[in-house]
Amino acid sequence: MRRTLRAGLRPASCLPPEIDLTAPFLAGSKAIFQRAQKVLVGGVNSPVRAFRAVGGEPIVVSGASGARLLDADGNEYLDYIGSWGAMILGHAHPSVIAAIIEQAHKGTTYGMTTALEVELASIITSAIPSMELVRFVSSGTEATMSAIRVARAFTKRDLIIKFEGCYHGHADSFLSKAGSGLATLGIAESPGVPEAVAALTITVPYNDSEAVGRALALNSEKVAAVIVEPIAANMGVVLPSATILRDLRQLTQHHRALLIFDEVITGFRLNYGGVQTLYGIEPDLTTLGKIIGGGLPAAAYGGRREIMQMVAPLGPVYQAGTLSGNPLAMCAGIETLKLLRTPGFYDGLQSKTDRLVCGIRALIEESGLTAHLNAAGSFFTLFFNANDVQNFAIAKASDTSVYSAFFAQMLDRRILVSPSQFEANFVSAAHSQEDIDFTLRSIEESLRALHS
Repeated sequence: MRRTLRAGLRPASCLPPEIDLTAPFLAGSKAIFQRAQKVLVGGVNSPVRAFRAVGGEPIVVSGASGARLLDADGNEYLDYIGSWGAMILGHAHPSVIAAIIEQAHKGTTYGMTTALEVELASIITSAIPSMELVRFVSSGTEATMSAIRVARAFTKRDLIIKFEGCYHGHADSFLSKAGSGLATLGIAESPGVPEAVAALTITVPYNDSEAVGRALALNSEKVAAVIVEPIAANMGVVLPSATILRDLRQLTQHHRALLIFDEVITGFRLNYGGVQTLYGIEPDLTTLGKIIGGGLPAAAYGGRREIMQMVAPLGPVYQAGTLSGNPLAMCAGIETLKLLRTPGFYDGLQSKTDRLVCGIRALIEESGLTAHLNAAGSFFTLFFNANDVQNFAIAKASDTSVYSAFFAQMLDRRILVSPSQFEANFVSAAHSQEDIDFTLRSIEESLRALHS
């Protein structure tokens, strides 16, 4: 099946004439990936892009617009990855692109402070009151790594508690029973992490308050922080239990440990703010990423003023970055967050997602296949699992071979879903009602093909 090219996407023939269309780097996806494997590790710069979990040749993207991607072979795909949640407005939103272009004419990086950093930080602190002071970095990994460092300095303790299946980036402290890419590749822990570092991380099951309480009690006066995805998205979407987040707040306060919410994915995804503002629970520190960069590399960590004042130049905790607060990323983030404040934005996004989610659940029931759909706001995961997925142990029992077959069926119908059972899919504002209809028809056909 071949989808037609929509306005805004440029086929190879639209490239500048001085570019040699016969050059190897402008060949189709297969040829480009073969060349990539000679110069990039595994041919990719992030493991999930290699499609090894689902088999087949990975696609190579040549452009994107709205809810669609164009690959190097000229095929158009309806995109539910959205740069792993960053593109909540869709690809190449005209207002965001205009802001980036205007700033680019003034320079792309200075290594010095700009008013753009102040403006975006002010927007964030207004939307998420627990973030009284903010520090910008360039990736979610930098944000969570830095938050942990600050927590250890503030509490004068070394241990952290994390949850099985929650992925907080690839810093050494977080690679014990992590989700996302490690789950996709079937890796529990990463070689190269010293045992002494790994020993400082205690891992407990997601949604298990009692396990957290025991870990804190057994390590009294030693735990610096508990870090959690308030809605997990890196073992696939897994919702918090009715009490877990409030329990974490109470337990950490009782044991004088800090509570860190990793909202790199959830920040500004479900509402204008974070999950913490929906649940009315204030963590001590928060990490953000994805959406706040408007499609460019940007992330942040922040929290209570007295904690964040530990960071240099106010305090002794060192953290720096040449591209932190990059002006292109700041202006893209500012424009994105302004658009998210448009009246009815989240209601419209939720309405489309609800229609998609309800439709998928009905199709699962009709198909007779063993599957569950978990959804929160505008992101979701289809688990081929007999049980309701509430933690990583249950998620790991999902039938990844069936998911791989489902992925292939959807790709054949030119719909791009996550190339991993253990990742989330995202609906953007650019997805139309017609896109939802087409997606549901394609899922119906794909599930029928799996059942036959």
